[in-house]
Amino acid sequence: MKTISDIIEEFILQQLDDGEINLSRNELANFFNCAPSQINYVLTTRFTPMRGFDIESKRGGGGYIKIVKFSNNSKTNHISNLINNYIGNSIDYNNALMILDNLLTNNFISKSEYKIIAVAISNKTLSSPINNEDKLRAKILTNILLEKCKEE
Repeated sequence: MKTISDIIEEFILQQLDDGEINLSRNELANFFNCAPSQINYVLTTRFTPMRGFDIESKRGGGGYIKIVKFSNNSKTNHISNLINNYIGNSIDYNNALMILDNLLTNNFISKSEYKIIAVAISNKTLSSPINNEDKLRAKILTNILLEKCKEE
């Protein structure tokens, strides 16, 4: 059974046909008969840069929410943002998979590339007595993504 968060996410995704949407947090909360904090929860957990979205929000009487889905035109900027803001020098496996899910969803990588990268950065692949898996994983993922940018 779908949760209210799932339903709100689906609704917003359907509205993002042209890659951008402006919403009122209160109107959306009234539409779904929920608290505005529920809308905030959906926005902060499901429409993140790691998942391929940028959110501009203004609170107050005339407040609005602008959601923009990254396009293939901004592929290099998007990947650069992921590297600088989410991968850095260290990344755990679950966060790395979220980034790969985002890249797959946005057609930046193929399903076979996803599988290869996921195996390359898995704990099983990286296990070593040094216990530096997160740093090594970040380097591998960063280099693969930078190489992917060179293909274009």
